[in-house]
Amino acid sequence: MQRFKDLEIWKQSRLFCKDIYEITSSFPEIEKFGLISQLRRANVSIPSNIAEGVSRRSNKDFARFLEIAIGSYY
Repeated sequence: MQRFKDLEIWKQSRLFCKDIYEITSSFPEIEKFGLISQLRRANVSIPSNIAEGVSRRSNKDFARFLEIAIGSYY
């Protein structure tokens, strides 16, 4: 079984998370519980789904979790 922390896509998604948190920190305070929250939650789900997909038993399951991660990206 592969370790998710060794995957380049997971590493890049963590950098993307950092970027989104930095960008949204400059958003107006009024968006704290709206757009900021939604962007950050979707963003965190990207590496989370990649990690969860790695733990699945088949490549088909892993591919499904990658599709979910892509959906969160969009």
